[in-house]
Amino acid sequence: MRNNHLYFLIISFLVFGCKNDSQTENKIISKTTSEAPFIWDAANVYFLLTDRFNNGDLNNDLNFKRTEKTGTLRGFEGGDLSGITQKINEGYFTKLGINAIWFTPVVEQIHASVDEGTGNTYAYHGYWAKDWTALDPNFGTYKDLEILVKTAHQHGIRLIMDVVLNHTGPVTTQDPFWGENWARQAPQCSYEDYESTVPCTLVANLPDIKTESKETVELPDFLIKKWKSENRYEQEIEELNLFFSENKLPRTPQNYIIKWLTDYIRDLGIDAFRVDTVKHVDETSWSVLRAQADLAFFKWKKENKELVLDDSPFYMLGEVYGYGIAAGRTYSFGDREVDYFSNGFDNLINFQFKYDAQGDYETLFSKYDSIIHNTLQGKNVLNYVTSHDDGEPFDKMRNKPLETGTKLLLTPGLSQVYYGDEIARNLNIPDAKGDATLRGFMPWKDMNSTETKTILSHWQKLGSFRRDHPAVGAGTHKNLQEKPYVFSRKLSKGNIEDLVIIGLELPLGEKEIIINGLFPEGTKLKDRYSDKVGTVRKDKIVLNTNQTILLLEKL
Repeated sequence: MRNNHLYFLIISFLVFGCKNDSQTENKIISKTTSEAPFIWDAANVYFLLTDRFNNGDLNNDLNFKRTEKTGTLRGFEGGDLSGITQKINEGYFTKLGINAIWFTPVVEQIHASVDEGTGNTYAYHGYWAKDWTALDPNFGTYKDLEILVKTAHQHGIRLIMDVVLNHTGPVTTQDPFWGENWARQAPQCSYEDYESTVPCTLVANLPDIKTESKETVELPDFLIKKWKSENRYEQEIEELNLFFSENKLPRTPQNYIIKWLTDYIRDLGIDAFRVDTVKHVDETSWSVLRAQADLAFFKWKKENKELVLDDSPFYMLGEVYGYGIAAGRTYSFGDREVDYFSNGFDNLINFQFKYDAQGDYETLFSKYDSIIHNTLQGKNVLNYVTSHDDGEPFDKMRNKPLETGTKLLLTPGLSQVYYGDEIARNLNIPDAKGDATLRGFMPWKDMNSTETKTILSHWQKLGSFRRDHPAVGAGTHKNLQEKPYVFSRKLSKGNIEDLVIIGLELPLGEKEIIINGLFPEGTKLKDRYSDKVGTVRKDKIVLNTNQTILLLEKL
């Protein structure tokens, strides 16, 4: 992998706040978009399938003769890295309040198609790697990835790269098996306990990398031949020799792939990893990945001081399928419990949220606040309502898109907006089998309907408020009033001081909100949902709006 360096202007997140009293002097007060400080615990993440979001380059839509007829939505649809960059430049993510983008893997995928019982399928999703050191041309070039990172950072957006260590892509006539010293083709996982979940293949014909192996291995012949045909064999070998020498690591399958994955941090300044199939890999492997990711991020920052956004550390979030926030620090295999938070992870995806979101706001908010600030102190979860592989998401029929956005974006923890959630993208596509129905192309042509604009506006207002106020995701929650429902979020962390008051299910028209002494007499407060401004008088604020939501911030 080539060491290419990005040259772009550093984005300053220095924020200057007003003085409330002597204790808050010299502390940051989060107020506006341009001044919003970033912390991972409050991130508003946008998750997209690279191939299904936006086609920015029509010239890279067909590669490796991927022309076989596929099942519905089982082939490449044209989305690419350039398409993501285009939407960043258009301000789409900024208006939506997004400050981190998680994109599906873009390394080179297997060339042929595979039928797993749902129709002929190409590796459009990115989870069938053939060569971790190269990008798949269907997604774009290495230069396209450089430009994406540069553009995202210029807009104050972090990039979360989706990575796979557990398995290679399926074996086909065009895509050889890596060899028995690298991977196993049996047994297939039965998911009854630890041993039947980890050292096994997820499904048939998905070779499982022997991440637990301590034996040194040579590179597969097909990969050597491929690199030589691409005139980069000597360079790749030189980099591998340097990596293993500097880090004093054995040449195991795990460590080769870790080197290749962390190159994207070392060379480009990728901010975070979302790690796929976490529970199917020996947990100690993740500690090695994290250690190397931290070293790579430190090196990139040291060599690119003018490009560094801030002092945020590298971040790693994982997919431990079935993990829920109620489990706290551990995941149970039945016969064994594993604490993945102690093995490199800052965050785990919360598969429980869609169930908790069925209840009322206060029960949801107070429950998550309690767990995050106690059991999970120093760690966190990523909440979602829809994803690329959850066949029973929250509100699958898209009957309540406003409530969906309110619950997701105002719940403590990190929020994950799956592409199209913000416009109620259709999840029931005729003839699409299995998870394909969740993965339609982003319907940009439908953005101008009145209904879509209403839904999008709601998500934009809540999302931008969340981004601009880290207290929403990371602050402590306090119920101020049951009916109508009013609560506050307060954050005091490092040099960040942030306080907001939020009202939901309020009456239309005039609203009188008791401030409970949170803001002093005479303080001007703005409702970000309606843009109306009021003044605190006798510990109250009165606003007349046509909405049932108030998002109050200090002016």
